[in-house]
Amino acid sequence: MNTVLKSNSKEVTIGVGRPFVMIGEKINPTGRKKLAAALTEGNLDYVRQLALDQAAWGADVLDVNVGAPGIDEVAVVKQVVELVASVTDLPLCLDSANPDVLAAGLAAAPGKPLVNSVSGETKRLETVLPLVKERGAAVIGLTMDDSGIPPTAEERVAVAEKILNRAAQMGIPAEDVVIDPLVLTVGSDSKAALVTLQTIEILRKSLGVNVNVGASNVSFGLPERPVVNAAFLTLCIQAGATCAITDPAKMGLTVRATDLLLSRDPNSMRYLKYFRAAEKLKAAEQQS
Repeated sequence: MNTVLKSNSKEVTIGVGRPFVMIGEKINPTGRKKLAAALTEGNLDYVRQLALDQAAWGADVLDVNVGAPGIDEVAVVKQVVELVASVTDLPLCLDSANPDVLAAGLAAAPGKPLVNSVSGETKRLETVLPLVKERGAAVIGLTMDDSGIPPTAEERVAVAEKILNRAAQMGIPAEDVVIDPLVLTVGSDSKAALVTLQTIEILRKSLGVNVNVGASNVSFGLPERPVVNAAFLTLCIQAGATCAITDPAKMGLTVRATDLLLSRDPNSMRYLKYFRAAEKLKAAEQQS
């Protein structure tokens, strides 16, 4: 099952056995004071640079979230989406908990974007899925419902089935629904990562859908977070995840190496090309 995203000039396919897709996470002000300040001040030069940097580091899709306090998100998301689309050829992932912001972002986005996200919560299903259907977009489905995040893999898969069934009722095909099994921190629950991995395996075997992860969530509160994140992302890919919202500068080489080891990179060409490009980017950053 393939999920196809599009910009005006580029097509990205998420699918089993295909190269893993990285959704660049940096255009999101949550925990990023510099970006929040730039959005609040209406200074989009920093946003432009984040888009260009993530594209250079190998992002396949760019997540766009403008949820900074005190701004008109509906107006700002249009500006940011148009800006990002003008400086890169990457498909976009529109990220907001506000349906009005999603609607504005979808109206401005070119091609076929991804929506981040819907969940099994009744209100989200009722407000987000109609937007996805009307726009002909794809959507990430979070495995949580009105009762919260289920503690077991089986319960999370049941939420995924609920989302897929509701989407199907609205005419949204399964290939346009990417399921996120949710990742909690192992610092507070030592079984959190294992439950996510089990959920991914069941999703792949029983539903055949594409699976997204936000791998960095797993390491909150721990030392050497990039090491933990890289190890976990590799396990997720092996279990069946097909895309991740992540930092391509930190995780790009891990993703390329994992694709190589899973025989998704004939003659190591993608890995070697990425390595050489990364070395040049690091050298340029050191000189600047």
